Amino acid sequence: MNATTERLVQLVLLVVIVGGWQLGVNSGLIDVFFFPSPIEIIKQVVAWVIDPGFYKHVTMTLTETMLGYIIGTAVGVAAGVWLGLSQSTARILDPFIKGLNAIPRVVLAPIFVLWLGLGLWSKVALAVTLVFFVTFFNAMQGVREVNPVVLSNTRILGARRFDLLRHVYFPAAASWILSSLRTSVGFAVVGAIIGEYLGASAGLGYLIAQAEGNFDAVGVFAGIFILAVFVLLIDLVLDFVEHRLITWRPKLSERPA
Repeated sequence: MNATTERLVQLVLLVVIVGGWQLGVNSGLIDVFFFPSPIEIIKQVVAWVIDPGFYKHVTMTLTETMLGYIIGTAVGVAAGVWLGLSQSTARILDPFIKGLNAIPRVVLAPIFVLWLGLGLWSKVALAVTLVFFVTFFNAMQGVREVNPVVLSNTRILGARRFDLLRHVYFPAAASWILSSLRTSVGFAVVGAIIGEYLGASAGLGYLIAQAEGNFDAVGVFAGIFILAVFVLLIDLVLDFVEHRLITWRPKLSERPA
């Protein structure tokens, strides 16, 4: 199945789902109090988009997401590479890392609000905790998966530690790290939204919380729709970056079916 056919199948599925939803609302089979009409949701989205004040909320959520994503990824990759290379340190810190990873992130949200207030950084901190462990475990595993024969040959050729990091470890772990970057995008958004949901004066999570408080299902679904588009756009950027950085990987169209 080629790419064009796959896109057509996706479009058909979208039309069937949305069309069936709208037909269910029109026929009375679906209660609009719980599942509002897709047309009403789109109207709400359009009303927000044409309102200049809406972009204050988008900017706030985007800023929280990107800061949490960048900081969490940077710290996670650095820690993962470090512990991937230092087996003894990894064994010493293993129970502490597992214990921290076991803490539900939602429990941390009120603590961050208490420490950092209702502003930007409490949301960023929550996003960082969600992103960090995803990138950390992938980076550490990617470094440990390096072929020992390649390492030995590179050392024989006179490579120093920095050369090994640059030419062996990071390229070998690139697939692991980039796959974690895709997953962690959603976690960064979740961290920002949960933080806004619990307490904020702006952001998409704030809009959704307001709509829920007013029993406005249209507003809730419109916010969810915008968040989905938000994540898809970031994923497209990551897809472009991945193709530029991992040029040796064959494209999907070139892989055997």
